[in-house]
Amino acid sequence: MRISMPLQYAGDPKPAVDQIVELEKVGLDTVWVAEAYGYDGPTFMGYIAARTETVRIGSAILPLYTRTPALIAQTAAGLDYLSDGRAVLGLGASGPQVIEGWHGIPYIKPLARTREVVEICRKVWAREEPLTHDGTVFTLPLPVDQGTGLGKPLKIINHPVRGSIPIYLASLGEKNVRLTAEIADGWLPHLFIPEKADQVWGESLAAGKAERDPALGELEISAGGLLAIGEGEETRKLADFTRPMIALYVGGMGAKGKNFYNTLARRYGYEEAAEQIQDLYLDGKKDEAAAAVPDEMVELTNLVGPESYVRERVEAFCAAGVTHLNVTPVGGDPVKLIEKVKSWL
Repeated sequence: MRISMPLQYAGDPKPAVDQIVELEKVGLDTVWVAEAYGYDGPTFMGYIAARTETVRIGSAILPLYTRTPALIAQTAAGLDYLSDGRAVLGLGASGPQVIEGWHGIPYIKPLARTREVVEICRKVWAREEPLTHDGTVFTLPLPVDQGTGLGKPLKIINHPVRGSIPIYLASLGEKNVRLTAEIADGWLPHLFIPEKADQVWGESLAAGKAERDPALGELEISAGGLLAIGEGEETRKLADFTRPMIALYVGGMGAKGKNFYNTLARRYGYEEAAEQIQDLYLDGKKDEAAAAVPDEMVELTNLVGPESYVRERVEAFCAAGVTHLNVTPVGGDPVKLIEKVKSWL
């Protein structure tokens, strides 16, 4: 198991990058850069590439609808060059609120789009022949009846550092997780509870892996939560910092009947709480929504407590198939926290 860390999309990212530089020295393997509807991800990924030497730099995530497949491939190839082969392309469909509200793009055919973007990116990087694609979402070059008729198949001008850059997919739904297990190098599940992962995603993962190309190797999984080690109530309460975030996703990231995180909470067994959190959040009662997040959900999505307990949580994530423990160190010296967990692996 390796250690990764998310770079938060809210707040000032520059001090966070300073921290990444120090954490790299004690074995941080990957930093994940979010985008959402804040600063764009690739700008900060390039900045991190310039400031670091060994840490892998992943997007978590680049929304699929916001860029053409070829531009996604170009961006990943450019970052891979600047970082000497340390890029990881994390992709996700995001959701209708962001895609249609912020970008003005219809949120349609997310599964087909995901599959085709992955296929096109790999064609671009391989550079075996001029790019063509005949899919249900993308046709390259653009057909005559949809444009000027002057489009032509092209190859990326530069020769990518690697002919295949790792692709991770963020997914939660049964069909999307199945697709992830079939075509992706890695999986980025959010609000991951290792003890409940098999009951929620076991069948989807198995079905996808049954169709997986052996050349891809084993599916990597990056998941985790807050990391804090210490005795007493003060340390335990650090996990409560995630309550507003969980409430935001379960309650506010989508509408009634169209919220992937709310559906996940229900599948975990928190049906009543999920409904209450959403009702409160959509009514503007964000503090009450955060308070309604089940204690168990807060505890199991994080790694907070005495050292012996945190080690048990690490073992639980490992047993659930997590290959990259994705943690946010809080309540202490981040370097020492990462160094300590690294020594257990």
